[in-house]
Amino acid sequence: MFHILVAEDDKNTRRYFQAVLEEANYTVTTAENGAQALEILGREHIDLIVLDVMMPEMDGYELTKELRDVQDTIPILMVSAKQLPADKKKGFLVGTDDYMTKPVDEEEMLLRIHALLRRAKIVSEKRIVIGDVVLDYDSMTVSGHGQVQELPQKEFLLLYKLLSYPGQIFTRIQLMDEIWGVDSDTGWETVTVHIGRLRKRFEGWEEFEIVSVRGLGYKAVKKV
Repeated sequence: MFHILVAEDDKNTRRYFQAVLEEANYTVTTAENGAQALEILGREHIDLIVLDVMMPEMDGYELTKELRDVQDTIPILMVSAKQLPADKKKGFLVGTDDYMTKPVDEEEMLLRIHALLRRAKIVSEKRIVIGDVVLDYDSMTVSGHGQVQELPQKEFLLLYKLLSYPGQIFTRIQLMDEIWGVDSDTGWETVTVHIGRLRKRFEGWEEFEIVSVRGLGYKAVKKV
């Protein structure tokens, strides 16, 4: 469910991190440098970045500072062979959320990632509660108003994604890639159709609303 970007210029380390994270059931995208990572962030929704410090074109410090300068609060775990206190201090000053030194213990890395996601208020227990409304990921049901609705898979995943990040705008292409997959032959128009179905299904529910953002996409708004 959670999408992690690994930015690391060393091919072997990059593949190792990817394997560890995928084994832990994360979706992983990789970048070879900070500039490539920034490009990926511009077109895909990423939940957390595992970021090497020393990279060509744009290093980890520069990328973190650029993201924080535009008020991007995405969780960042900086990973580096640089172990001096001054290096760690620089990482935190530019805005990283956590810092690990290489070689990395994979179990510790997974624990730190889980903690960062939790601290970022990302729903990791597979339940979203909004007032008296409950979205249950395992059963793909939405409970509230004296009823339990079992949604079709795509509708539920779309609603769950939007309500996991209230107020955050997602483009149709981002939602298409996330829910239907980047290799899907289905056009982005199907996102609009599914949004329409969700709005009709939950019409009159005062706890949340799916809002269209002209020229961009959609966002969910919690009202309680």
